[in-house]
Amino acid sequence: MAFDPDLVDRMEAALIALGQRPERRRMFGGVALMIGGNMSFGTSNDQLHVRVGPDRYAAALAMPGAREMDLTGRVMKGWVTVDGPSDLDDDALAGWAKLTADFVTTLPAK
Repeated sequence: MAFDPDLVDRMEAALIALGQRPERRRMFGGVALMIGGNMSFGTSNDQLHVRVGPDRYAAALAMPGAREMDLTGRVMKGWVTVDGPSDLDDDALAGWAKLTADFVTTLPAK
């Protein structure tokens, strides 16, 4: 399995709890959650990819389990990868959801 469907359900629930209406899309061998047409979360191969934006990038990298997102040999600034996301409790996942929603909702809808 390329992604954990339970994790996707939990990610979606965390965004809904924040008043968002995420849309699921299959991409990159996993699932992405879109807010207003902009990608916020993605998951594949037991990794969680979180869009945090440039202003919160350094702080996000300092969070437990977070590292630079590098899917193609090139670091994607403003994104972090969280290893072992299935082990995150609901509070930790809610924190990542708030971080991404705070940034993605500042972007123009597509």
